[in-house]
Amino acid sequence: MRADYRTVKLAGESEIIIQKSRFLSYIKRVETEEEALAFIQEIKKLHHSATHNCSAYLIGEHDQIQKANDDGEPSGTAGVPMLEVLKKQGLKDTAVVVTRYFGGIKLGGGGLIRAYGRATTEGIAATGVVERRLHKEMKISIDYTWLGKVENEARQSSYPLHEIVYGESVDIHMYVPVTETEQFVQWMTELTNGQAKVHPVSELFLEFDV
Repeated sequence: MRADYRTVKLAGESEIIIQKSRFLSYIKRVETEEEALAFIQEIKKLHHSATHNCSAYLIGEHDQIQKANDDGEPSGTAGVPMLEVLKKQGLKDTAVVVTRYFGGIKLGGGGLIRAYGRATTEGIAATGVVERRLHKEMKISIDYTWLGKVENEARQSSYPLHEIVYGESVDIHMYVPVTETEQFVQWMTELTNGQAKVHPVSELFLEFDV
């Protein structure tokens, strides 16, 4: 599984007007090229009468899949600047479509590059960015005599407490960054004088606003 990375929140949109042209930005998190293409087609269908529906996306831990489409704008003035914004912000698994309704004033090559870049930047800002950090769900099994102490320490720690399961013993489930699991186990061992049994359950990403 990949390391920590940045991406957008699930979806968002924004609008700007430049020289009477409307630029509508649509941003979405995508994990496959099929999802990206379906999203682009959805926006094209929504704005079938628009002058242009330009798009860009990059997918994969190492941006293995990255595409840009100018959709009728002069080559290199729309899709590529949009893709460059995604790269500059260090985003992964992100697709963007910028819909343009022409306002009658030509912007020129440089003006188009700036317009599509700005539309993408503002679309991302409106959507929001998160950092997805890889965690392990750790299960701490303890006797009830340790519950008060361990729960109190757990709730005051930086590790998110997921749930507490009450049975013959108590199982406390917490999320721990993968880089900190060894020190977490050591902490729990010292906290309970070696009485806690600590095991990883699964790996998952938690999201934090950037």
